[in-house]
Amino acid sequence: MIKTLGTYFFRRYMLMMLWFFLGVIAITYLIDFSETTGRFSELDGFTVAGALYLTALRLPLIMQQTVPFITLFVGMTVLIALNRKSELVVARAAGISVWQFILPFVVGALVIGLTTTFVVNPIAAWGQRQALQLESAWRQTNTAANAVPWLRQISGNDDVVIGARAVLEEGSMLVDAVLIHFDGEGRIILRQDAVSAKLRDGYWELNDVTETRPGEIAVRLATARVNTNLQKEFVQERLATPETVAFYDLSRKIEVARSFGVSTKALETQYHSLLSLPLLLVAMTLIAATVSLKFSRFNQSRSVILGGILSGFVLYVVTVLVKAFGSSGVVPPFVAAWVPVVVAMALGATVLLHQEDG
Repeated sequence: MIKTLGTYFFRRYMLMMLWFFLGVIAITYLIDFSETTGRFSELDGFTVAGALYLTALRLPLIMQQTVPFITLFVGMTVLIALNRKSELVVARAAGISVWQFILPFVVGALVIGLTTTFVVNPIAAWGQRQALQLESAWRQTNTAANAVPWLRQISGNDDVVIGARAVLEEGSMLVDAVLIHFDGEGRIILRQDAVSAKLRDGYWELNDVTETRPGEIAVRLATARVNTNLQKEFVQERLATPETVAFYDLSRKIEVARSFGVSTKALETQYHSLLSLPLLLVAMTLIAATVSLKFSRFNQSRSVILGGILSGFVLYVVTVLVKAFGSSGVVPPFVAAWVPVVVAMALGATVLLHQEDG
């Protein structure tokens, strides 16, 4: 009986999850397409087909970020529906405890979490890289600048600070690059503005370059070279963002970054966050159970459900905030990723124990 009932609950849960995902995908696609059109419609390379493609590329990353909320709402919706049809009442009357009929929902949350980590995340990372390349291609004729990381290289007597508006190909391609050269006394002697800068073996290859020296007229060059002692792997690890790295590549990226002395806090936090995601979804499911069961059984007001939504929102905000602390090195990445999840699961289990077992 328990196996049959568990299969029924699991099927209801996964079906509701499917409908929620389809609805959220449709709404998110429309909203992001409208936002993309508003941001890039004035650029020369913009097309409607390109905007549709760009939105589709970014959609997996958005879904990865929203899956905790989807899990919370699906758990609440399914449990409330089962309560209103008295199916949970029948299950309780048959001697099945809350821990037995909540198990299929926990298993469903684990399945969704594992799928997100091992399947959706690699697709999201690839889509984010492609979206950045497409967006950069549209912006090539635009002069607006965005904040990006800066590099400093010292090769002999040449001291150069390198920046760009966009970073592609995991850090080896810079778009709208700016190279500022200093002399031994720290004075600017040359500025190079290039449409793109490609890192080759031992040099930066600049394309469509404008060179400006103090007191001289700017000179336009088709190509230029700037010697560098930076290795391609170092630049890739220094400039690559965690969102563009697939879960399967994070361990290797962390090891390579450590070998170059580059901070790995952001990559480690991303790695542990993806590992803890299935348990975060379980915590969201427990929160949904504590709210939904009490509401239906004791005929509580809608404020109880609102409290569950707020609890899930607070958990998500705390998770994101602590993740930011872990990326910046304020707290260890392992602690930043796992402590909020473990605490939330413990609180959810405690509330269920208090409600059901006294």
